[in-house]
Amino acid sequence: MIQQLNNSVSKVSQQIYQVFQSSYKIEADLVGVESFPPLSRTVENIQASTTQFYGFIVEGELAGVIEISLNEESADNIAKTTLEIDSLTVSPLYFKQGIASRLIEFVLQNKPFEYAIVETAALNQPAVRLYEKHGFRVFKQFTPPHGIKKVALQRG
Repeated sequence: MIQQLNNSVSKVSQQIYQVFQSSYKIEADLVGVESFPPLSRTVENIQASTTQFYGFIVEGELAGVIEISLNEESADNIAKTTLEIDSLTVSPLYFKQGIASRLIEFVLQNKPFEYAIVETAALNQPAVRLYEKHGFRVFKQFTPPHGIKKVALQRG
């Protein structure tokens, strides 16, 4: 079951943090780095975030989390909404069960947007393939100051 998570509640932000930590440690190993920026995110940072969090719940346990933001831009009196997937994590206990796909489908079907974008480590090919399966296409490759090469994908 997918439900919106109230990240301002301490217990909920702790649960989100635990899923982030377990999942991002595996991604850090996959891309071959010891210092991985998402792992430095704190419970307090999650609790104070103004983004929207949705969780996939399995038997009362938080199995996966998708974090999104909706940004509206206006050009020539035409408003366009961009859906940004800021994070998508699944607890390793629930890998290979389709949870990430279901979370992506949920936000794509339930949020109004003209474009959806997401970034991931270029070496995280399982994530790149997952997003491509949902209609995203790589439109940019770049290396931010932390030095981990990334790709940006877009749909719409």
